[in-house]
Amino acid sequence: MGNPADRRSEVNRDLHVVVLMGGWSAERDVSLSSGRGIVEALRGAGWSRVTELDMGRDVAKRLEELRPDVVFNALHGTPGEDGSVQGMMDLMGLKYTHSGMETSVIAIDKELTKMVLVPHGIRMPEGRIVESESLYAGDPMARPYVLKPNNEGSSVGVAIVTDDGNYGSPIGRDVEGPWQKFERLLAEPFIKGRELTTSVLGNETLGVTELKPVAGFYDYDAKYTDGLTVHECPANIPDDIAAAMESMALRAHQLVGCKGVSRSDFRWDDEQGEAGIYLLEVNTQPGMTPLSLVPEQAKQRGISYAELVERLIAEAIE
Repeated sequence: MGNPADRRSEVNRDLHVVVLMGGWSAERDVSLSSGRGIVEALRGAGWSRVTELDMGRDVAKRLEELRPDVVFNALHGTPGEDGSVQGMMDLMGLKYTHSGMETSVIAIDKELTKMVLVPHGIRMPEGRIVESESLYAGDPMARPYVLKPNNEGSSVGVAIVTDDGNYGSPIGRDVEGPWQKFERLLAEPFIKGRELTTSVLGNETLGVTELKPVAGFYDYDAKYTDGLTVHECPANIPDDIAAAMESMALRAHQLVGCKGVSRSDFRWDDEQGEAGIYLLEVNTQPGMTPLSLVPEQAKQRGISYAELVERLIAEAIE
């Protein structure tokens, strides 16, 4: 895509940008943090017409009133990441950042993502959809396994059920678990090893980061609480493993049809070498908070936060 500074200079900073943030998903606070960072970066870079919009149920009416040249989609979770808002903006004829409706529908659904990627040779954990109620009768698979909502991000509602019966065996109805807010869940075998992630900007990979939680696993709190996770960027892993992850992330980005930026999350069983790499999910609306991974990886490639934001706007306008 050329030199980042050259790309940035092509953008018309007189355009009216509406930064769409907030909403009512479980990731509202993350979205507000992302959105405010984007607004601050644009204004600091000389954009004179930047409007913050905390999405409410009247979002279509508000967008019609504001008449933006482009919408920066800073929403996370449903309905801003699942294709609903994208479809609405398509109908309104609006230009917007990140992936479109079809891609968003696929990527937010972990089971659909597997159906698209696995036939093309991308290794993902085998899994099955289970009803939450069924967990109280017995385990859906051998422990240890992971339970996660099929269509949420930011590790919302994720639980690891281990052999020592941390939730009881079978899981007790009186046990408070993060899955209880969801009727249907995806159960997957727990992949031992290391937590890594890589981002794709346009058709350029931005490197690999290893995530090392201070305690427990990389859940919602570990992601968004300063000091709970160490980011090793770039990751201290063999070059061939890093190259394999970047290749897999780029291929997934292309197969799912992502635009702008995506982030693919991995588990790596380092005892198995390249055969131990498993892609967990593709994020089409990765965070842009002070603790987020995409800006951190972009910075390692010489792309500032403001330049990253402007590159996403430039692609949306094109």
